[in-house]
Amino acid sequence: MAGLRGGLARLIAVALVAACSGNAAAGVFDEDARREVRELRAELERKDRDLDTRLQKIDDAIRNLGIIQLLNQIEQLGTEIAKLRGQNEELVNQNDILTRRQRDFYLDIDTRLRKLEGLPPDAPAAAPSMASSAAGPAPGTPAPVSGATREQENRAYDVGSNLFKRGDFPAAIRAFQIFMKDYPASPLVSNAQYWIGICYANLKDYTNARSSQESLLKLFPESPKAPDALLAIASIQMESSEIGSARNTLEDIIARFPASDAAAKARTRLAQLKR
Repeated sequence: MAGLRGGLARLIAVALVAACSGNAAAGVFDEDARREVRELRAELERKDRDLDTRLQKIDDAIRNLGIIQLLNQIEQLGTEIAKLRGQNEELVNQNDILTRRQRDFYLDIDTRLRKLEGLPPDAPAAAPSMASSAAGPAPGTPAPVSGATREQENRAYDVGSNLFKRGDFPAAIRAFQIFMKDYPASPLVSNAQYWIGICYANLKDYTNARSSQESLLKLFPESPKAPDALLAIASIQMESSEIGSARNTLEDIIARFPASDAAAKARTRLAQLKR
């Protein structure tokens, strides 16, 4: 019995020793695991910091790149704005020059017209009546004794011609009328009469336009402008929807002036009317 008790006591002692040893080993394992976890956590935190640093550098680089590009664009825009300002100043200067030239041109025209009318430069010029413009000068009227040379005559005609080219039709009518009054024997009178009619047509005054061309045909039937005057009348008739009359006028041009440029145009317009 005593031996059994002794053996049991030894077993209990061994078990206690084993249990104590196991607890000690477990404690050692827990400590190692905790250390490894701490080290792993520290490593992860370090890598996170490194990653944050790298990302921050990349973000800064991207931002700097955008700023540089923006600064370059701003600089380019500044250059373009400066160039546009220079061009605008140049255009303003050119406009001022053109304005002065235009003003001087009209002052010169007005002065020349007043001289042709025999008025002082500061006297108001009276506009000619519509009826006198359509009638034209009477054939055989003696030229005024003014000592005017052919050069002066041509320059007087050019006043109306230049105004017509500029599209100032009322002023062109007035200039041609003055020319016809001052130089009734000039070979250019029939031309002036023709262009007066064209000016009225451009102003949509078809009554005076037609009357002017009919006056040319009556007073200067042999004028080189006669076929053109008929062609102008045909155009007015077409504008007024007088298609039958226009056709008759075109046929008249072909019959009377078959070799003229007006006849060639008349044939073309007749062909268009027949379509």
